[in-house]
Amino acid sequence: MSNTYTQIYLQFVFSVKGRNCSIKESFRDELEKVICGIVNNQKCKPIAIYCNPDHTHLFAGLHPTISPSKLMEFVKSGSSKWINEKKYLDDRFSWQEGYGAFTYSKSQIEHVVKYILNQPNHHKKQSFREEYLLMLKKFDIHYDEKYLFEWYD
Repeated sequence: MSNTYTQIYLQFVFSVKGRNCSIKESFRDELEKVICGIVNNQKCKPIAIYCNPDHTHLFAGLHPTISPSKLMEFVKSGSSKWINEKKYLDDRFSWQEGYGAFTYSKSQIEHVVKYILNQPNHHKKQSFREEYLLMLKKFDIHYDEKYLFEWYD
């Protein structure tokens, strides 16, 4: 892909199906590594990740040959398959349909990384629902409430 130069930074936010707290601390770190490996395999650059018990934040630099939706398809299917093959859970694991994707400039990278890595402290003060709705508002994304994640707060 000669003469193609891009700078595409996206924060993806996606949730466990049923908003179950299925991502256990016992395998969280390993899951994050698996997801980063999937991102790398798609010629993208994982910058920061944090898997909360019921949702995940992934910040990545995208390669110009892959769309955000295709990357999420690979991440969700690959990580679900990995969790299920490892039999970390009694029930079958899957992610909810959909995701949020938010763009950032290079100057915002450090701020976004700190935000993602600070997720455990962040969620002591704010629910996932509050966080996600605030992100949609901040980025001026119009949405229909009936198509948002399932909320169980």
